[in-house]
Amino acid sequence: MNVSRRALLATPALSGLPIRAWAQTGAGNWPARPVRVVVPFTPAGTTDVAARILAERLQARLNQPFTVENRAGAGGNVGADYVAKAEPDGYTVLMQAISSGAINYTLYGDRMPYRPEDLAEVGLVVRVPNVIFVTNALPVRSLRELVAYAKANRGRLNIGSSGAGTSLHVTGELLKMEAGIEMTHVPFRGAGPMLAEVIAGRVQVGVDNLPSAIGHLRDGRLRALAVTTATRTPALPDCPTTAEEGLPGVEATAWFGIQAPARTPRPIIERLGAAIDAVVKEPETRARMADVGGMMPDLTPDGGTTPAAFTAFVRAETARWGEVVRRSGATVE
Repeated sequence: MNVSRRALLATPALSGLPIRAWAQTGAGNWPARPVRVVVPFTPAGTTDVAARILAERLQARLNQPFTVENRAGAGGNVGADYVAKAEPDGYTVLMQAISSGAINYTLYGDRMPYRPEDLAEVGLVVRVPNVIFVTNALPVRSLRELVAYAKANRGRLNIGSSGAGTSLHVTGELLKMEAGIEMTHVPFRGAGPMLAEVIAGRVQVGVDNLPSAIGHLRDGRLRALAVTTATRTPALPDCPTTAEEGLPGVEATAWFGIQAPARTPRPIIERLGAAIDAVVKEPETRARMADVGGMMPDLTPDGGTTPAAFTAFVRAETARWGEVVRRSGATVE
C-alpha cells in the first residue's frame, strides 16, 4: 500500500517529526533487536519482580527480547543515571521507582547525578503498598505495641530499608516522626539483604514494598504490623492499615514505571507506551500483580497509562515527596 507524505505527517505519532529524521532514527523499525530494561536495585526486590513480569509480556507483544539488567546503588540513582546518559535509541530503558524518580531529587539535592528533564516518562506499570513488619523475636504484635515498645526502649531499635532515599526509608522516617519514637535507620543495597537481616533478628524492624516481602509474611518468617495505604490490601487482608493503628499520617504508596533517555524519539516513546498500556490491562498481568499486593496504574479512565499521564503523575509525586523529605528531616547520611 502506498502512503503519501501528507498522510504520514498527519499521523499523531509522527506529527512534527520530519520524514528524513524519522528514517534516520530507525524509530520506524523499533524494536529491531533486544531491549534492555535496567532495574536500579538488586534482584528479588519489587522493582525487579515487576520489571520481569512486564518484560515477559512486552516481549510477547513486540516480538523482541526484553532483558532485565540490575544496576543497584544510591537509592536507585546509579541505575537511573546510567539510563539517563544512555544512547536515546529506545534500546535501553529504566524501570523507575518512586525513590530515584521522585524522592531523591530533594533528598540528594545538588548531589543528584541527573535531573528530571534527563528522563522521559513512558508508562506507569504498578503501584504497591509499603508494609511495616518486625522480626518474630520482637515481643510486639501490632503497630501500637511497636510504638509503645520503642518509647520504652528509646534508641535500642534498628529499622531497615532497601536503601537511603527509597520510599521505604522515608516511610520509616514518617513513622518515627508521627509516632514520636527513635529508631536507627539501617539502609541496605536492596530488599533481599534487608529482609534476611530482619528474619535473622539482627535488625528488629523493617519497611518494604509488599510484593517483595509478602512471601516471608505469609510463611510466618516475618510479622506484618501495618500496610501504609488508606485501605487494606486483598493480598494481606488481616493486616491493618497505619490509620487503623492510630497513625494516619504514615501513608505511602510506592510506584514503578518505565522511563527512557530524554532524547528518545517520540514515536518510540508512544509505541512503547501503548504496549505498556495494553500489558497493564491484561487480566493475566493484573492477576499476577494483585497476588503480590500490586495495584494497577489507573492513570486513565480505563485503568491504564499514557506517557502524558505518567509525566503529570511524576511531577506531582516529586512535589509531594519533596515536602515529606523536608518535613521529616530525612537524610542520606
